[in-house]
Amino acid sequence: MPEDRLRPAAPGRPAPPEQDPARPAPPGAHASFDDLPLNRFHLKITALTFGANFSDGYQLGIIGIALTAMAPQMHLGALWQGLMGASALIGVFVGSIVIGWAADRMGRQRLYMLDFLLIAVASVLQFFVTGPVELFVLRLLIGFGIGADYALGPTLVAEFVPRRYRGGLLASLTVLWTIGYITAFFFGTYLVGLGGDSWRWLLASSALPAVAVLLLRIGTPESPRWLIGKGRIDEARRVVSAYVGSQVDFDAFAAQQRTELKPAPYRALFGRKHWRNTAFGVLFYNCQVIPYFAIYTFLPLVLVKISLAGQGFLSEALLNLFLLLGGVAGLWLVAGLTRRRLTIGSFAVLAASLAPMGIWPDAPAAVLFPLFLVFTFTMSAATNLDQVYPPELFPTELRSSGVGLLNGMSRVGSAIGTFLLPVSLSGMGFAPTMMALTVVLLIGALVSALWAPETSGAALE
Repeated sequence: MPEDRLRPAAPGRPAPPEQDPARPAPPGAHASFDDLPLNRFHLKITALTFGANFSDGYQLGIIGIALTAMAPQMHLGALWQGLMGASALIGVFVGSIVIGWAADRMGRQRLYMLDFLLIAVASVLQFFVTGPVELFVLRLLIGFGIGADYALGPTLVAEFVPRRYRGGLLASLTVLWTIGYITAFFFGTYLVGLGGDSWRWLLASSALPAVAVLLLRIGTPESPRWLIGKGRIDEARRVVSAYVGSQVDFDAFAAQQRTELKPAPYRALFGRKHWRNTAFGVLFYNCQVIPYFAIYTFLPLVLVKISLAGQGFLSEALLNLFLLLGGVAGLWLVAGLTRRRLTIGSFAVLAASLAPMGIWPDAPAAVLFPLFLVFTFTMSAATNLDQVYPPELFPTELRSSGVGLLNGMSRVGSAIGTFLLPVSLSGMGFAPTMMALTVVLLIGALVSALWAPETSGAALE
């Protein structure tokens, strides 16, 4: 990646006036596309992208709760429970990579509509399943749609939103994941408590946010950066004028995007120019989500191990509160800290708060649970970076492919961690499992210290 695209202004030296994100151009002036004031459309495109993150958090949250009622009815053993927990994550892997690649060639807008149609239909069909194979396939399809949106949503937000606000708005997507997960916990706990086939209604309820998002996305425009890259200059000009603002210096924006950009081959992500950002993105993302998905998909099992089995609802409710507080605090941290500092620091705190559970697993709950609260808060705050960093690592011709690859590969790790956690707890025990997850976090800290680029405030190419 060219250094001039990622190098912020030197300390104490203001950026050139036309690029200073703190000084948007006055109304009527020719403004830089990257330095416009925030408008209603910027907020709308971000809000429309909330859907994938809310749905992913909700889908992950409900499957763990639904399994408590479903497993006895369907006679599911540990293998099938692990597969059900990992099914949507496997789908996310395929959807992110396939649709991320397709969106750099076909455009973002059309696929941005179709992915939630798939999620809505598959979610409804979960109500009618008669066996584990059918449910596994449907959850693969749901995951495929969510994965597609993980590649498309952050890409569109990053390509439309002014750089001054890009980090905060992208980070807010992760907060919606947390809200989806918390909603699933409280609603799912209530609904499954009714007994019978309530788990079917719980799984099918995921269609409601999907349908709402699908309807609201009607009329979403194509990314002008992508249109310019394909030589469709007049279309890009109309989109910018109608949705972003007529005061934009469109000719300067088009020149910056390198008109008639040739499609970059997928292998360019692993070439000399981009391999380091690709490797960092894959490793950083995986080292975050492997512990996250493994622990929180099977949170009741972990709470039993730290002697909180009799206080399940209260302890889980408190942990969900810390998830939400951490997510909100993460918005401030993304805005106030550089990407590198937040990434490295959060990995260090996560490892320090999880390691004692592996070193002293028989410690009183009064010791382990506060550490787990610190872990929960920090993890929720740090995962805001998962939507911020990936779009900033790649240029327009590779952005959707790169974001899709990082999201897809992260779900490989998530699926493996989710599948192996119950197996590891029963086979290896609690302490070795927690130590293994701590090692994953330490690897994340090391990789970030060596390779993490500083992209805060950078203009997108």
